[in-house]
Amino acid sequence: MRSVPCACPDGADPKQPCHTRTMRVYLGSDHAGFELKNHLVEWLRAAGHEPVDCGPLIYDAQDDYPPFCLRAAERTAADPDSLGIVIGGSGNGEQMAANKVAGVRAVLAWSAETAELGRTHNDANVISVGARMHSQEDATKFVETFITTPFSGDERHVRRIDMLTAYEATRELPPVPAHHPQG
Repeated sequence: MRSVPCACPDGADPKQPCHTRTMRVYLGSDHAGFELKNHLVEWLRAAGHEPVDCGPLIYDAQDDYPPFCLRAAERTAADPDSLGIVIGGSGNGEQMAANKVAGVRAVLAWSAETAELGRTHNDANVISVGARMHSQEDATKFVETFITTPFSGDERHVRRIDMLTAYEATRELPPVPAHHPQG
């Protein structure tokens, strides 16, 4: 699947944020991200989006991230017009889990800028956030930036994403540019 900018309503510039676009957003977390996940579900709903909570639905201090984050990532990959959010203590393991799913490009956001770059440059479809690393307010800002920022569609970014997609499908490494020494 080739990455393309979103189709904004009313002929708006697709390279501008899509503040009015309703998004389906799949969320998953572990125990450390449980409260932030629940906050984001409500925040997304209040903002007019369609959150889909992939769990956990109850707090259990023993909950691990893979069962919930993999489900959120699987559903995001199967729904091309959606985005995903995975949340844990640091966000690291959750990002790693999401990136195991074919078709997912998950980024770990630690600022609004990294969330924005994940969308504009990498066409990320999943954001990972560390609930123990950021305030609820900051994490919400990262998510807001992520879901309202379209992919730039710039040729160089499309080319790079296509290389990753091809590798994911074939496991064949892309060629090293000819001007680089071979080791």
